[in-house]
Amino acid sequence: MGGYQVKNDLMQRLANSRALVTGGSRGIGAAVARRLAAEGAAVTITYYRHAEQARALVAELTGAGHTAFAFQGDVRDRAAVQALARHAADSMGGLDVLVSNAGVEYFGPLAGITEEDFRRVFDTNVAGQLYAVQAAVPLMTGGGRIVLMSSVSAGIAIFEHSLYAASKAAVVALARNLAPELAARDIAINAIAPGGTATDMAAENSRNYTHPLLRGHDLPAGTQIGLHASLGRLADPEEIAAAIAFLVSPDAAYLNGSTLAADGGWM
Repeated sequence: MGGYQVKNDLMQRLANSRALVTGGSRGIGAAVARRLAAEGAAVTITYYRHAEQARALVAELTGAGHTAFAFQGDVRDRAAVQALARHAADSMGGLDVLVSNAGVEYFGPLAGITEEDFRRVFDTNVAGQLYAVQAAVPLMTGGGRIVLMSSVSAGIAIFEHSLYAASKAAVVALARNLAPELAARDIAINAIAPGGTATDMAAENSRNYTHPLLRGHDLPAGTQIGLHASLGRLADPEEIAAAIAFLVSPDAAYLNGSTLAADGGWM
């Protein structure tokens, strides 16, 4: 892929910070947990199904001398999210950072979108992120940082991708409109919009990102997606994690309500 390498001498920008990463057992979420820990933060990840991967990540981080925890829960359940945030804060001695990463993908034609599909996508990608913010904010003191997970899909047209794209566009609006309210509490909120990223979720759905008329060619689906970026490739999860680490660091002190496009220069 991009040959991304994590520097051994990372600045400890997040020393003494306590971070909660939802959907942190694999993919971008796991890369975020590793990056924040490498920059000095204690990290709690949440997961829904992937318990073994979550336990392995915690063992990896604690084995490297970091403070890490994992808790199971469904972000679609507001009470569960409240409990997850409290468990995280109790375990780490407070909460300074929320990276709301948990989400689901969806492709399907207009006529086939069911109420169940709508609920699953919006309850996870929108309500789940709103619940995470609601749960985290009362636990934060001044200087708190929140990052929501949007997508390049919020601003482009992909065949039969309307439901997912709409959910990610709603996240952009959430970040923008929560910013002035949270600023009164000295908490900054931003969103990130990754492009194609080399994760399990992307591998499972990469074929759908190309129009049916362009499918069946010799290029692998992941390569076709990567060619939409001016860099000519998919992102490594670590590259998205690096952008998120910037957003929750003091270096991003004047960013609020913004959505950072980490899309490789989408074309």
